[in-house]
Amino acid sequence: MGLIQVTLTDVDGLGIKLDQWAQLQSVFPQIALREATEIYNRGKSEGGTPVRTGELMGSLTLIGNDEVAYIKDYAPHVEYGHRTRGNGYVEGQRFFESNIEAQKPIYKEHLLEILEG
Repeated sequence: MGLIQVTLTDVDGLGIKLDQWAQLQSVFPQIALREATEIYNRGKSEGGTPVRTGELMGSLTLIGNDEVAYIKDYAPHVEYGHRTRGNGYVEGQRFFESNIEAQKPIYKEHLLEILEG
């Protein structure tokens, strides 16, 4: 009986990219925890969360390995703004958004470090 054999080779760098992707998938839970922890720590640091009574900062929580949340019921109102009695409006402080935006380039650097080995 004869043998027919084929050897697959890389096509336009796709094999390398797939290897990098597979490597990233195996370490992603650790990366997610690292990034979430950094966002959490930034929120707990001075200026990272508005402080009036301390309840909002106290409600900052890490959930699992990849979620950061403020669990105080009024957190969205402080973040995004809200209406007041008499039809006024209080602008949102966007503190959580700014913490996340600060993390984005750091997250990108961490991913590139892993992909570059």
